[in-house]
Amino acid sequence: MQKVTVIGAGSWGTTLADVLGSNGHEVLLWARSEERCAEINEQHTNSRYLPGFDLSPNITATSDLERACGHSHWILLVVPSHGLRQCARDMGGFLSGEHMIVHATKGIEQQSFRRMSQVLREETSVRKIGVLSGPNLAREIMRRQPAGTLVASKYREVLERSQALLHSPTFRVYTGSDVVGAEVGGAFKNIVAVAAGVVDQLGMGDNTRALLLTRGLNEMAHVGAAMGANVLTFGGLAGIGDLMCTCASPLSRNHQVGERLARGQSLEQIRAEMHMVAEGVKTARSTFQFAAHHSLDLPIVRAVHAVIYEQRPVVEVIQDLMALPASHELVELSW
Repeated sequence: MQKVTVIGAGSWGTTLADVLGSNGHEVLLWARSEERCAEINEQHTNSRYLPGFDLSPNITATSDLERACGHSHWILLVVPSHGLRQCARDMGGFLSGEHMIVHATKGIEQQSFRRMSQVLREETSVRKIGVLSGPNLAREIMRRQPAGTLVASKYREVLERSQALLHSPTFRVYTGSDVVGAEVGGAFKNIVAVAAGVVDQLGMGDNTRALLLTRGLNEMAHVGAAMGANVLTFGGLAGIGDLMCTCASPLSRNHQVGERLARGQSLEQIRAEMHMVAEGVKTARSTFQFAAHHSLDLPIVRAVHAVIYEQRPVVEVIQDLMALPASHELVELSW
């Protein structure tokens, strides 16, 4: 048994805490809500985010951030991208160079276009940073259905420690060094998942979905190359793996957003009814702005941005996509 800390008690943070606890480790799970902490500690459930599931008794919840940071030198950070900078800033005074942080946040910061590992470097003294990314639906992992993920870091110590802590008979943990690729893949696939939800709601078939996924993967590679990723990463768990999973599953929050947009619901209505964050909504805006800044041609990103932020009808946007001039399928990446 080792002491580990998880920051963030949403569905994914709680699931990863349960994986760690089920592996026999002493988990301290930080939640902002005192009510959430009380439920986890007294009933071993998190009914808001994972109704119907019991949690490992090895999990203790706390709302004391200093206590959480002091509990372990290995921290798994699982908070929404829009709140990660402030959370890291709040943690900063309780961290040292001895700490390791692995984040599992799939997003890109708006306006700055910073990846989450860059935000952590700016706001904390921690340098041993990694990212966890892959085709991971929380409910399936809670049901102990076989799954795999990628932990990427430049530090061997982070990779070995993370693999040793998280790997289990039903949750395989692979390692890699391309932090940029893992972060870009995990963030970008959410944009494509919104589009996939639209396609499914409109009753379009497998041909349409295959076209969307492959062209989405192409756009992912262009963004990744512009940010310095190894494009081979997008052929693995954090790229095509996560893309296939998120775009096909009705359990995906981003897929659900696309379905609701196709039904004619407004973004405000969707947000009011969902108590979990769909990262694709914010990532669509930040990636659209990044593409404009770097002169990248990303038709799917433009389309999703048009539906979400310009309130254009989904059928009209799809017609525009299909009316684009014919081009080569594969374009050499020159970054």
